[in-house]
Amino acid sequence: MILTVTPNPSLDRTYEVPSLDRGEVVRATGERVDPGGKGVNVSRAVAAAGRRTVAVLPLGGAPGALVADLLDAQDIEVAPVPVSGATRSNIALAEADGVLTKINAPGPELTAAEQELLLDTVRRQSRGADWIACCGSLPRGLAPSWYAELVARAHAAGVRIALDTSGPALLAALRERPDVVKPNAEELAQAVGRPLTTVGDALKAAEELRATGARAVLASLGADGQLLVDDDGAWFGTAPVDSVRSDVGAGDSSLAGFLIAGGRGPAALASAVAHGAAAVQLPGSVMPKPGDLDPAAVTVTAEVPVDRVLREPAS
Repeated sequence: MILTVTPNPSLDRTYEVPSLDRGEVVRATGERVDPGGKGVNVSRAVAAAGRRTVAVLPLGGAPGALVADLLDAQDIEVAPVPVSGATRSNIALAEADGVLTKINAPGPELTAAEQELLLDTVRRQSRGADWIACCGSLPRGLAPSWYAELVARAHAAGVRIALDTSGPALLAALRERPDVVKPNAEELAQAVGRPLTTVGDALKAAEELRATGARAVLASLGADGQLLVDDDGAWFGTAPVDSVRSDVGAGDSSLAGFLIAGGRGPAALASAVAHGAAAVQLPGSVMPKPGDLDPAAVTVTAEVPVDRVLREPAS
């Protein structure tokens, strides 16, 4: 079982539009409403693969109730933490050429009692978990050290933990040695404090995160592929994508694929790449099912192309 923790979940509305013209009336060609938040998306991807998952998340107000109903409809077990504030609502505008514009609300502020209840709920639900995936931004009220406390408690309970966050929260958590961290290129550049223009730059940055405490780094490099660095070495994975429909949740789908496949080594990287490539070809934040995957199209190599220039440099 994979337990996910989403401290700042959301109700996500995605509109597909031909183009986004400021100041004009834009008519959507498609619309979706999904439960959102990075950890929620990991649970949705795990469930789509037919595996058991439990989602721990603070929920409040009418949006929170709808998030719980939507997850239940996808056969995802929900361990809600009641909070006084309303769960945030986010909007994504997906243009026909693949450009995505997101409007993310800040979310409620958690009280000290709600923060502790969230940690305690994770502790109770983690019994028997293969992995805990802690994902996303922290809501107002939670200090950057909150994830570090969660990693420490998970390790004390003997559970492996994957962390997908950024900024001070990521840096603070590294001292507790999370089993895997999953930054994208921008987050990786931010963590080391310098631009990344090549795959080799990303590899060096991942090695620095490992030296700081991460046991493994799974880095999403957008259209360029994914990079895995752990105690056994480094691997680079790619897969062709015919067209990008929406990249909402693609990184979360990749993390789910990685954990489903054991969370270690090149086979897990191949699963991550297959899930991410499938996700970007689906509308909104739809998560891929086994029939959407094309494992045969994935290439994983230990010969990391360090001189390859990133198509989307990170600064």
